Amino acid sequence: MKRPILSIAFLLLLIIGTILILRNAQNKRYLQLSGDVFGTSYHITYYSSKPLDNEVKATLQRVDATFSMFNPSSLTARLNAGIDTVLNDNFIEVFNMAQQVAQRTNGAFDITVAPLVNLWGFGIDSQSKPSKPSIDSIKQFVGYDKVSLQQKHLRRTHPNIQLDFSAIAKGYACDALANTMKRHQVEHFMIEIGGEVICRGDNPKGKTWNIAVQNPQAEGDSVAYQTILPLKNRAVATSGNYRNFYYKNGRRYAHTINPHTGYPVEHTLLSATVVARQCALADAYATAFMVMGLTKAQQLLQYNSEIQALLIYEDNKKQLKTWCTPELEKLLQ
Repeated sequence: MKRPILSIAFLLLLIIGTILILRNAQNKRYLQLSGDVFGTSYHITYYSSKPLDNEVKATLQRVDATFSMFNPSSLTARLNAGIDTVLNDNFIEVFNMAQQVAQRTNGAFDITVAPLVNLWGFGIDSQSKPSKPSIDSIKQFVGYDKVSLQQKHLRRTHPNIQLDFSAIAKGYACDALANTMKRHQVEHFMIEIGGEVICRGDNPKGKTWNIAVQNPQAEGDSVAYQTILPLKNRAVATSGNYRNFYYKNGRRYAHTINPHTGYPVEHTLLSATVVARQCALADAYATAFMVMGLTKAQQLLQYNSEIQALLIYEDNKKQLKTWCTPELEKLLQ
């Protein structure tokens, strides 16, 4: 007699479970979140039966508590203050990725560039044009090969070496939020933080997400789009010198600092848009390409199949030109 009773109980549980699943599916809708973080803004659209405001805020707080240079209690700020701190898994993951990109770009991407960024006024200090002797004195503390990990501690060749994760942290935050969505069974979403984007599934119209790539020659506060990039199950990041810069004594200084020379980059490449599986990876390579310039970026992309890129530059007549990898060109067509 026990077997029929167990069968009926199992059937009832199955029916109840099915009803709950169907009800949950019926309650799903596209929700939106936005706010300020990391000195910029974020926008999230996701398909879910329940709001994830608290989960999103908790994820962003964890990233900020690890990588912020402006939060004095963050792990990175404590390291830059000379405090030996036990590193968490987030720091180790991003540090290893940053070092990998640094090696592949011959140091064009370098998280030890922080002292130079501050010296030129794009970090925590005020804007100023430094002298050549001051630049030369700072350069001795810059170099990705001057830092390493020993178990869960940072090792550096000089105590004046400081870290700056701003060129990879926003992308990593997008990845972290994507993992948060995945843990809550969210299959369709678009996450954007300060222009870095990661997409999964479909948009509210049931189609592929479309991400605009800005025209770097748009004047003032106007926004014009160079192209629209269809994005599905990929991440994209754009780096350029057309927004973050300042003028000093009539000269324009871009925010991208070349770790090798110690000076802001000066070349024809205006912006680099990189598509990859991970937004942190796209973020780091986009910055590296802005340091490398058009020709070196093109050369690296010929031998790196894990990323695709769209490069926007000026020719010798100041005309806007574009170049992109073959796979991305097919996607744009």
